[in-house]
Amino acid sequence: MEVIRAEKMGFCFGVREAVELSEALSIKEKDKRIFMLGMLVHNEHVIEDLRKKGIEILKEGTLLKNEDDLKEGDIVIIRAHGTTKEIYARLEEKKVEIHDAACSFVTEIRNTLVEMEKKGYDTIFIGDRNHPEVKGIISFGERVYTFKDLDELVDSGIDKNGKYAVLTQTTLNKNSFEKVREYINNYFPNAEIFNKICGATFVRQKAAGKLAGEVDLVLVIGGKKSSNTRKLYDISKGINPNTYLIQEAEDICTDWLAGMKKVGITAGASTPEEIIIKIENKLRGIIDV
Repeated sequence: MEVIRAEKMGFCFGVREAVELSEALSIKEKDKRIFMLGMLVHNEHVIEDLRKKGIEILKEGTLLKNEDDLKEGDIVIIRAHGTTKEIYARLEEKKVEIHDAACSFVTEIRNTLVEMEKKGYDTIFIGDRNHPEVKGIISFGERVYTFKDLDELVDSGIDKNGKYAVLTQTTLNKNSFEKVREYINNYFPNAEIFNKICGATFVRQKAAGKLAGEVDLVLVIGGKKSSNTRKLYDISKGINPNTYLIQEAEDICTDWLAGMKKVGITAGASTPEEIIIKIENKLRGIIDV
């Protein structure tokens, strides 16, 4: 059986920077309490490894209810997805040391939203309103209409003559974005469309689609809560029905592999290399995982 990797997969630069920042702080600031705000990235293995290095999880709900025990001088790392305006304000009030690991793409979208509102634009935002990235970004706006997809936008009855800035979640599928762009261009004469989809996300989605068409089976590796991993799965599944989403080697079902000559693997942007290697090793029978 041949095991083939997608041309682009695994850690993106934003995740890598967030993890490297956290690891560096765990070494440099051993005498201080260090917290990550929620899951720094959406991968349980990465989070557990950081906890072993002394970095604890600070839940946003705990902070908002003022049930935390943060003290002045404690270190709080803002996760790669960013957070809400209210959370930033609470942390500043508590006079903790804030290290912002929010991805630059997330920060850019947030800044664009704020700038366009100052110019008199309302915001149409396409994305998962329950995802922490989206919650964080839209919290900085006052006039934001959020839709999970094009269908919800079409059915909304929103005033098409309004003045809108159109923004999206960084992990939105490129094809979905193009459909939104076409619809907005046709029906919203006063809209400004911003393509802020993460470049790393786009090349990974493209590579996943290419891989799916070249192999008998695809394993998509990533966290259950990872939006970008789910997008990779959806893209691959749409091309190759033999597509499975797994978190680790133990999730592989040997029945899937029966008769498969070419097995492709791809991985979400928060999936560490060591997990990918363990899965490759299991597939190749090099070690007993």
